[in-house]
Amino acid sequence: MATLRAHALIDAAPDAVWEVVGDSTGISRWFPAITSSTGDAERRTVVLEGGVRLHEEVVTADPRLRRFQYRITGGDLEVAHHLGTVDVIDVGGGRSLVVYSTDVEPAELAEQFGPAIEDAVGNLASVIG
Repeated sequence: MATLRAHALIDAAPDAVWEVVGDSTGISRWFPAITSSTGDAERRTVVLEGGVRLHEEVVTADPRLRRFQYRITGGDLEVAHHLGTVDVIDVGGGRSLVVYSTDVEPAELAEQFGPAIEDAVGNLASVIG
């Protein structure tokens, strides 16, 4: 299994960042490798660049902790295990630390997932209103 982590310090209030991160189907707004996302508060389907579909289950969407977790449950990639976690942490002064971690098996998927997650975290600040 591979464990990945990316983080960014964002000059925006945690509630504003959470509004974007906590929107299950809005992930395509800030995750560049995802071209579209549909679903609801419990399940979503994302389409990646190149048309690859992933079916996901929302595990946690906790506005108090500002934690969003999801797992890939099916789709076009052979994923044995996956858990993605995005935490929005108040660091004071109207700023937020976003930490995106992922556990994935097979470990070879880290080569694709790692750069995509880093791009997403780096892009997040550009969509915060």
